[in-house]
Amino acid sequence: MIELTDEQRMVQETVRDFARQEIAPRARQIDEREEFPADVIQKMAALNLLGIPFPEEYGGAGGDYLSYILAMEEIAKVCGSTALTLAAHVSLGTWPIYAFGTEEQRRKFVPPLARGERLGGFGLTEPNAGSDSSGTQTTAVPAGDDWVLNGTKTFNTNGGVAGTFIVTAMVDRTQGAHGIGAFIVEKGYPGFAVGKVEKKLGCRGSNTVELILQDCHVPATNLVGKPDEGFKIFMKTLDGGRISIAAMALGLAAGAFEKSVAYAKERRAFGSPIGSFQAIQWMLADMAMEIEASRHLIYHAAQLKDAGKPYTKEASMAKLFASETAMRATFKAIQIHGGYGFVREYDVERMWRDAKLCEIGEGTSEIQRLIIARQILGKFE
Repeated sequence: MIELTDEQRMVQETVRDFARQEIAPRARQIDEREEFPADVIQKMAALNLLGIPFPEEYGGAGGDYLSYILAMEEIAKVCGSTALTLAAHVSLGTWPIYAFGTEEQRRKFVPPLARGERLGGFGLTEPNAGSDSSGTQTTAVPAGDDWVLNGTKTFNTNGGVAGTFIVTAMVDRTQGAHGIGAFIVEKGYPGFAVGKVEKKLGCRGSNTVELILQDCHVPATNLVGKPDEGFKIFMKTLDGGRISIAAMALGLAAGAFEKSVAYAKERRAFGSPIGSFQAIQWMLADMAMEIEASRHLIYHAAQLKDAGKPYTKEASMAKLFASETAMRATFKAIQIHGGYGFVREYDVERMWRDAKLCEIGEGTSEIQRLIIARQILGKFE
């Protein structure tokens, strides 16, 4: 097992206590009512959880990426919706501005995000550009001191509650992926609007919407990097984001496992606890093994990121394995609970629904296999 520092253990224990006391009692209600838990998010901000991996000089907590991953895992154990909100804010909405923005952009946009005064969002996916994100149709045209953006972004987590977004737009279509720029867009800019709110299978308490950019004027100073660097910036951002989604999957699997162990000890059938039956024991053994393997992959990828070493392959491996582990573990958890696993009074059915997102968001399982293969084989001519 990877040894954690005292600081990392403190983050883990603090978030675990907070999640059990403040989030767990609300999790079922958040899901049933499709309710964005704004008050919970503000309490997380007060604990500096929304700015864990950012330096104190930018309003953050001064922690490392592994500490953030530990926090993601603990929150996901009790509520996938809240974990997804945190992931989209930190990994997708705030991180690219901090990592790729100018010093002026960092000073202006990162502190209110890291302090939780604003939530962050990320606009990449479009109606006709999902896994093929280089097929961006949103356009950006220079106009004096502004860029004018036109297009629609779909499946935007935090989109209806965030105040600051980073989005892609095509600057030069003749250049393909190299013609895509990245832009910081703030709520309130002329031409910016929130569209349809999505009704989802799981993670129902996270806010997922369509964003509409119609002659949206964005200051030229809000271009992140060079006009041809947007696609590269977003792909690097997704590398880090995949570690956080892997941590969310790990938390969901671990939460379902803990509930299954407790249920197997308490529930009796044929005069004995069901945990005494080999069928149940084998399911729990498989769950424990895959959860532990996922944890090693995820923590290793986070440590590589913290060390400034390449981690694209490791992030995809962690995300792929952990998300598929989460689906298997939550499925087994329902089976262990029997009929009770099928009803909403028990949390494992919600965990199963939430886990499905982890196989899709930030690159499907199929895309992860392509990334891993390309990292192993290189590109063919």
